[in-house]
Amino acid sequence: MADRVKADVAATRKALAIERDTASRRIAQALGLEQPEEAALAGVVSGSSANQWVPLLFVSSSMPVETLRTYAGQLERARGVMAFRGMPGGMRQVGPMAQLSAAILRRDPGCEGPACAMRDVQLIVDPLIFRQHRVSQVPALAMIPGDPTRPYCERDEASPRAAHLVLGDAALTGLLDEYGRLGGKAEVQDALAHMARQ
Repeated sequence: MADRVKADVAATRKALAIERDTASRRIAQALGLEQPEEAALAGVVSGSSANQWVPLLFVSSSMPVETLRTYAGQLERARGVMAFRGMPGGMRQVGPMAQLSAAILRRDPGCEGPACAMRDVQLIVDPLIFRQHRVSQVPALAMIPGDPTRPYCERDEASPRAAHLVLGDAALTGLLDEYGRLGGKAEVQDALAHMARQ
């Protein structure tokens, strides 16, 4: 009986940890928090993804929300990240960015409140990565070696950057195909495989 109780307690703790991680990820996404703050909410440290190529889509809050929602769905399948240069209303006002993030990430656009199911896509606000890649128009796609969500203090101008930049308002698969055509076939291989599976 005691062994059964111990097993039940261990299973419950594991389930609770998974729920806490999922809830904190949804909160972080809805509020537009960066990866380190999200990890702090979940009580975990994120692992390194230095050997992976991550699709990074440069976007703007001036783009239609429906377009951003469509890209979020595609990036979720490709395990990519969406990057904004700044926040609507300026860096002193978090509210407009939180509202935009929630509108982009909600699976059901008509859902309101904290119980809405959210897409598993990270949104970052990072003017440095825009400058590093000389992005002057959006949408633009880059394949970033490693983790593009690392905080500013862990990066500098010499941080790894994409070999190519693909511009244009096209489906993510089209942008990835073009990136591969420019010489990045190995870099886009995983992202295209993830998208093909779902």
